[in-house]
Amino acid sequence: MKQRIITGVAAGLVFITLLVLGGYWYTGLILLLSVIGYREYIQMNGYSKFTISSLCGLVAMLLLAFPWSMLHIDFEIRYTAVIWLAMFVLLFITVASKNSITIDQVSIILLGAVYIGLGFHYMITTRLPENGLFWTVLVFVCIWASDSGAYFVGSMIGKHPLWPQISPKKSIEGSVGGIVISIVAALVFAWYAPSLLSYTKAIYLGLVIAVVGQIGDLIQSAYKRVKGIKDTGALLPGHGGVLDRTDSWLIVFPFIQLLAILPQF
Repeated sequence: MKQRIITGVAAGLVFITLLVLGGYWYTGLILLLSVIGYREYIQMNGYSKFTISSLCGLVAMLLLAFPWSMLHIDFEIRYTAVIWLAMFVLLFITVASKNSITIDQVSIILLGAVYIGLGFHYMITTRLPENGLFWTVLVFVCIWASDSGAYFVGSMIGKHPLWPQISPKKSIEGSVGGIVISIVAALVFAWYAPSLLSYTKAIYLGLVIAVVGQIGDLIQSAYKRVKGIKDTGALLPGHGGVLDRTDSWLIVFPFIQLLAILPQF
C-alpha cells in the first residue's frame, strides 16, 4: 500500500505539472503514454512488438495520436485515410505472409491503433485551444471524481452488482454515487468560471463524463477478463500499466469531442 501511494503521488505530480505547462511538454507526455499503451496492448494479445504488422499498427497509432495542428502544417491530415491505409497495408501483410499473419491478428492490431491513437489524440487537442487547460482539468477531475465516488460509495453501501460477469466488485450504488460526485465536481467548475460553463451544462457534462467513463472502465475490464490478466502492464508499481490507468480517458475524450459535448469545441 505504501508503494502504491508513493507511486501514485509521484506520477500524479509529474502529470499535473506537465498538464499545466501544456504545449510540447504535455503533448510529449501523452505521446509517450500512447506508445507504452500500444506496447501493452500488443503484448496483452500475445504478439511481438517487432513484427511488421505490429510496427505498422504503431505507425498508424502515432499518425492518429499526433496533433498535427501544433506544427502549423498547411494540410489537414485525414484520419479516415490513415485508418484505411493502415487497414490496406495490414491486409496486404496477410497476403504477403501467406496467412502466417492472419486477418484476425491484423484486425486486433488495427483496432488497437484506432482505440489508443484517437483516445490519446483527443486528450492532447482538448488542451490546445484557449481555455484548454480549464476544459482538460474539468474532464480529468470529473473522471477521477466518478472513479473515487464509485469506489467509496460502493465500498460503504454497495449491495447490487452492476455487471458481475465483467467486474464483480462494481455495484449499482457505487455507479450512481460516482455519477452524483462527478456532477458535483462539474458544478464547482461552473461556480468557478460561470462565463465558460453554465450550471445546466455542468450537470450535463458531469453526467456524460461519469457514465461514459464507467463504460470505458468496463470495456478494459472485459478485455482483461477475456485475456485472463489482472493488469495490462507493470509500469507503475501498485497501479498496473498505462491502459489500466487511462481506460476511462481513452473513451471519454473522443466521445465528448466527436459529439461536440464540450462547449466551444
